[in-house]
Amino acid sequence: MESALSPPDDSEKTALELLERLRCHPDLLKAVENSSPVERVNQKKLRKEFPPELVREAVSLYETRQRGRERLPHADHLWLTRTGLEQATTWDVAVHKAKRFKDQSTMADLCCGIGIDTAALSKNTSVLAIDSSSSMVRRATWNSEILGNPSQVTGEVDDVTCREWTDWFVHADPDRRGDRPRPTRHLEAYLPDIQWMQRLIETARGGAIKVGPASNWPQHFATSSCEIELISLAGECREATIWFGELAGQLSRRATNLTTGESLAGDPSLASRKIAPLDAFICEPDPAVIRAGLLETLAENLSFSRIDYEEEYLTASQKPQTSLVTPFAVEAILPAGLKHVRRYFIKQPRHHYEIKCRRLSVDVESVRRRLPVGDGQPATVIFCLLAGQSQAVVARRL
Repeated sequence: MESALSPPDDSEKTALELLERLRCHPDLLKAVENSSPVERVNQKKLRKEFPPELVREAVSLYETRQRGRERLPHADHLWLTRTGLEQATTWDVAVHKAKRFKDQSTMADLCCGIGIDTAALSKNTSVLAIDSSSSMVRRATWNSEILGNPSQVTGEVDDVTCREWTDWFVHADPDRRGDRPRPTRHLEAYLPDIQWMQRLIETARGGAIKVGPASNWPQHFATSSCEIELISLAGECREATIWFGELAGQLSRRATNLTTGESLAGDPSLASRKIAPLDAFICEPDPAVIRAGLLETLAENLSFSRIDYEEEYLTASQKPQTSLVTPFAVEAILPAGLKHVRRYFIKQPRHHYEIKCRRLSVDVESVRRRLPVGDGQPATVIFCLLAGQSQAVVARRL
């Protein structure tokens, strides 16, 4: 169901009309799918059968659907745009967030975009999906037919900053790009901006605000009553979610590895830092743990130690039993110079080398090319600081 509270401008009206025409031409979408890459580029054959403006839209949709396959189920049937896909929540992350809203009978998805969060939320909740773009609202409602429960979705075209959200449960996804070619890391430049986000937190009953994990959220939310959850998937930190009001947890930070479902909550200000010499295992923390500032919390909980004040790597005497770190068995500790590392491997060359570094500046590909190749087991070389000294740790990935 969809209602428009304000009429779209001419450009938006044209975009919406073009989108609706395209949906009425499944034969064109099929023709694009069956075309060769060359035909999709020059479009001459397609334009003999279909209007040029529709062909352009169809080819763009096809290409965006191809890119969306890794992030979204049923991507070949979704209504996407390139910018909308880049900003959209990965499906697994959307489903994870939606679980916190499952007990709410109704809520609003503000700045809904192409509607991936809307669809996930609609599985258990009645959702008001709002965006300033009428074509985006239309995509959100159509995508809910594919991924969610369309009977639970109402779309509205409106400026979310012109409405009060008092007593609402909300999910908000402010635009990180605007007219810029790349997303910004500054919440002040988001649309709506940080002032609107802070007012939303003060007035709404509870909810979540999605921001980039590399954004300057610590500058604005580090001392607030919110819970900031950093979410990783397949080894990449995908999102920072600002939980607030009735949906916020008791502790200020949370790191979640969505690949395994393991989660860690804590308060960085309450944990103490312990530095110890490198033991039998060196561990690379999940990026969500690092960005959430929960290294010390993780170390305290699992009897780990940091290897240096500047490094994020941890060390343990026993093999870690957690998915919040990637463990490596230590084989040798060498000076960080390439000649020392080469000398070590000349005696036992390996068929594959993994080179890692965080704080030290290392030309990874140059190092890999200059190491001797043999038939030995794969090795990982971690360039890092140990007690303030640059070292190369030879290790085996477990």
